[in-house]
Amino acid sequence: MGEPLNVLDYERLAEATLEPGAHGYFAGGAGDERCLRENVEAWRRHRLRPRVLVDVSATSAATTVLGTEVALPVLVAPTAFHRMVHPDGEAATARAAAAAGTVMCLSTLATATPADVATAAPGAPRWFQLYVFRDRGVTRALVEQAVEAGFEAIVLTVDAPRLGRRERDLRTGFRIPPEVVVPCIAALDGAWAGATPLEVLSQIDASLGWADLEQLVADSPLPVIVKGIQTGEDGALVCEHGAAALVVSNHGGRQLDAVAPTAEILPEVIDAVAGRIEVYVDGGIRRGSDVVIALGLGARAVLVGRPVLWGLAHGGETGVGRVLELLRDEVELALALCGCPTPGDVVQAHVGTAPVS
Repeated sequence: MGEPLNVLDYERLAEATLEPGAHGYFAGGAGDERCLRENVEAWRRHRLRPRVLVDVSATSAATTVLGTEVALPVLVAPTAFHRMVHPDGEAATARAAAAAGTVMCLSTLATATPADVATAAPGAPRWFQLYVFRDRGVTRALVEQAVEAGFEAIVLTVDAPRLGRRERDLRTGFRIPPEVVVPCIAALDGAWAGATPLEVLSQIDASLGWADLEQLVADSPLPVIVKGIQTGEDGALVCEHGAAALVVSNHGGRQLDAVAPTAEILPEVIDAVAGRIEVYVDGGIRRGSDVVIALGLGARAVLVGRPVLWGLAHGGETGVGRVLELLRDEVELALALCGCPTPGDVVQAHVGTAPVS
């Protein structure tokens, strides 16, 4: 294969690069992986509706998220264990996101601390993804570290009170390599060297409720974004409990297999939120045209996880940067060809659906 031209090219290269157990962990989904596949395919069931004779000589993909300027409406989603993908880990991802002019979300299960990432990409916009553990002292310490390191938001993941059944991991017997150090795991009470993801995430507090969200919003000096919303009802409740934004997400198809793809969920959540807070979406986004469809359906921006990991696996910081560059170029092209000079010009009328066969 020559120079990778798109995200799929990077995905193929990453599969050839990564050890099978690690690749299965990152690439796999829950159960029969229907949701994993549908997340990608659902964007294909939408069609863009170009408008012509519009001045698009100065098209730009730039927008804002929570008031922060970004060069494209594509953010780096939180994903775990980057040093299993490349020795430079999250530091490489952070530098590439900063160079691309976008936000990186650092996972609780990162192989770098918030301070490490801040040092790698000083001054860059960054958010911290939070799991709430049964040991609330560890959770509070994680938030404090993010605040001290200059992170600008807390992204609370709410769709994983228990880990989904990820059968690729069971077949390969995947365990986190003992040499891969995850600072938050080290802070938990237990021996985690060589643990399975199920063992690690069994420490998440499954009793978390709406009152806890409200308390986190009250206690946090940073805005709180809720990630993992899959119904309009919960979208409305997020607004009522004080969050600054939400992410429509089914955890990349890794939790409950029998759920709708995010492209189908997004309009319902947008209607329920009714403009009260910003809405983002992740899951299955592989092309700039997918991003523009998401904008037309009402999202402010999208998050991408696996594409970034595939870039990291193939080329480290350079690979991540190239993936983000490809997506930005594709977004700008789709905007221009739809008659939209900026992401803010994309409206619902720019999106249609494919005929049912």
